[in-house]
Amino acid sequence: MNGVLTVEPPKRFAPGQVLVFGFAGMILVGALLLSLPIASQSGTPTGILDALFTATSAVCVTGLVVVDTADHYSLFGELVILLLIQAGGLGFMTVSTLVALVLGRRIGLHERLVIREGFNQEELTGIVRLVLKVLATTVIAEAAGALLLSTRFIPDFGLARGVYFSIFHAVSAFNNAGFDLMGSFRSLTAYATDPVVTLTVMALVVTGGIGFTVITDVAQKRRFRQLTLHSKVVLVVTAFLLFFGALTIWLLERRNPLTIGGLGPGGQFLASLFQAVTPRTAGFNTIDIAAMYSSTWVFLIILMFIGASPGSTGGGVKTTTVGVLLATVWSTIRGDDDVVVMQRRIPLDIVRRALTIVSLAIMVLLVAAMVLWHTEHLAMIRLMFEATSAFGTVGLTTGITPTLSAGGRLMIIALMFTGRVGPLTLAAAIAARQKPAHFREPEGRIMVG
Repeated sequence: MNGVLTVEPPKRFAPGQVLVFGFAGMILVGALLLSLPIASQSGTPTGILDALFTATSAVCVTGLVVVDTADHYSLFGELVILLLIQAGGLGFMTVSTLVALVLGRRIGLHERLVIREGFNQEELTGIVRLVLKVLATTVIAEAAGALLLSTRFIPDFGLARGVYFSIFHAVSAFNNAGFDLMGSFRSLTAYATDPVVTLTVMALVVTGGIGFTVITDVAQKRRFRQLTLHSKVVLVVTAFLLFFGALTIWLLERRNPLTIGGLGPGGQFLASLFQAVTPRTAGFNTIDIAAMYSSTWVFLIILMFIGASPGSTGGGVKTTTVGVLLATVWSTIRGDDDVVVMQRRIPLDIVRRALTIVSLAIMVLLVAAMVLWHTEHLAMIRLMFEATSAFGTVGLTTGITPTLSAGGRLMIIALMFTGRVGPLTLAAAIAARQKPAHFREPEGRIMVG
């Protein structure tokens, strides 16, 4: 009216949207690089769908592959995959922050909000310091793992190849990726009874899977009673799942001659423990997953669904989410007004968030399994295993990944992406409601149960 033109400033993407677009961008760049002729051993271009599948699996640190990494890709292709694993494990904003710090750029408030979203932090204070600690922890853990693995891989593969194999598998293990260079889809089955390789890989997987905030908390305080509630829950749930998982796998498979039945007591212990660790989103295996009993597949599906811990390199609905839900169920059974964990009351918003995450995950997996049945026409247990492995960014398979149709591969790609960014983050990024409600509707009662 007064002749002055007002222009609204451009709206910034919400933190969740930045994470979604960031991961998608890394995947597309990786797919283009892997489709180049130089990326394959044959010197011919890799099909764009296969390249997209591999890039998604690497960035989402999953490990499912439609072509064997060592047999199909050249050194250039393997190095691209290695970089995608490292970038995907650290997270889009961690890599962006590192680049900004190297270039001397200031990390603004919006970038800090995105970093907080990526690491599931409550506070903005110390976010940049956390990123630096994450980078330092990653370098130290991967270097130590590579050094230990080299004591086995150098004698087996020679100096140059042994060092390269050690670095690749250390990075893959710490980032819970599950990619290997052994060829013929064998993973680490040749080292099923080797304590150095199996224990090193397990240590890297668990360390990467408990979350960087827990690692920092433990390193600073060192006593369990002084740790934060989050760290305590992560460590307790993780320890329980590992040892209960190993015992259950041993009980289910101890008479299976195609898996651990033919191994000695020590070999059975190592193999059972390893298979209990890797469903926590790692993807390596030392025994033939396809040869396991169906009952064991069901148990592994449960472990893969739970996954790793928040702020880690792993996927799944997370250990703390399950811990909060179990505590909620117990408090409801007891008739308690509050959800209490280790003498601390859990806020209602966290309970609601945990319930939402698990509900979304179950709905996504059920829809995905039905879609896969119509595209693949395979046994539902195998399809549910594959879908959960993709969603949990695990990488284990009953052997059907290379045989998936184009529709099936696209479904698995979507599941890997959803599992890596998180179903709640992805849903929030799509909904993108930024304005809080200024009123509340009248209360209503519904009978449930």
